[in-house]
Amino acid sequence: MSLFGIDRLLADPELRRPLEGQRVALLAHPASVTKDLTHSIDALFAAGLKVSSVFGPQHGVRGDLQDNMMESPDFTDPTYGIPVFSLYGEVRRPTGQSMSTFDTILIDLQDLGCRIYTYVTTLLYVLEAAAEHGKSVWVLDRPNPAGRPIEGLILRSGWESFVGAAEIPMRHGLTLGELGAWFIDCFKLDVDYRVIEMADWQPEGPGFGWPQERVWINPSPNAANLNMARAYAGTVMLEGTTLSEGRGTTRPLEIFGAPDIDAGKVIAEMHALAPRWLEGCKLREIWFEPTFHKHVGTLCNGVHIHAEGPFYDHTYFKPWRLQALAFKVIRNLNPDYELWRDFPYEYEFDKLAIDVINGSPLLREWVEDPNGTPDDLDAITLPDERAWNEQRRAFLRY
Repeated sequence: MSLFGIDRLLADPELRRPLEGQRVALLAHPASVTKDLTHSIDALFAAGLKVSSVFGPQHGVRGDLQDNMMESPDFTDPTYGIPVFSLYGEVRRPTGQSMSTFDTILIDLQDLGCRIYTYVTTLLYVLEAAAEHGKSVWVLDRPNPAGRPIEGLILRSGWESFVGAAEIPMRHGLTLGELGAWFIDCFKLDVDYRVIEMADWQPEGPGFGWPQERVWINPSPNAANLNMARAYAGTVMLEGTTLSEGRGTTRPLEIFGAPDIDAGKVIAEMHALAPRWLEGCKLREIWFEPTFHKHVGTLCNGVHIHAEGPFYDHTYFKPWRLQALAFKVIRNLNPDYELWRDFPYEYEFDKLAIDVINGSPLLREWVEDPNGTPDDLDAITLPDERAWNEQRRAFLRY
């Protein structure tokens, strides 16, 4: 069985020895569990560590908040009587007050391998705060469930946001431990940093990033399964559109649709326009009625992306291109379709959400160009992907 960072830390007293006598903080969420599904907070206390505070990312330590831009308050843990600080409430960055509660912070977050997943940005903000306050940061590493493949445009300078920490592509192919080391190098941070690596993680083995023997636990409320994690680098773009991403259904961020599209025609046109972008998965026409969020209570015609079972090919699956292709086809079928959602997205008030998500207007401009071809999008994306592949090489640990 592969062991995650938390499992190795608990199993090996020598790994824990540097923490003896220290005040230890933990940055965690509901998926921060050991191999026997004990939450990391409880496991660290049971191991005798002096846990002095806990930090929660977006959706909270308890994962109780569904939507984006829903903030978590600070509170006192009722079991251990220690402060729990929200990094998605009044502040996004740790404050001097919260930083004074510990000597070393352990980061035990399950990531999805996508730039826009805000735990990536929270990692950077904690590293920057630790550098400023002279604190140590340990990442208890976990798998990237989307594996090593790279996809998407690199965020352009000036487009940084809470869903775009730095100039990396949408699907980065790193673990959080690896990404933390890249952040330190990129931003020239002077911080005491350590990664408790996984044992026997095989990103190209069975599961293609997610060990088959490990239980999947939602790291955020709408990250319900491995299929979602694989599709997310594409389906997350739906948050910047009028199309439903399936919030309010049992399969969020695996599906997309709206009351006024013909999903069968969309699928057929996608296959006609760029069949190579649809390899490695199966698209299935569906109907759904969201119980909340976009198109609530309205019957939608849509598409379910199946990157699972016999339809999944890890090498060929391209979720970002697949979703871009869907936008392109919908625009081609109806040039007047109100595709882009105009609302504040992750506290960015002066940019279109789809551009904030992609870290530039380049994808939207391709969709809107009536003469734009799949080759045109590849022409600007492939150089980014190749450049990132070279850049990340020095930071791979597995």
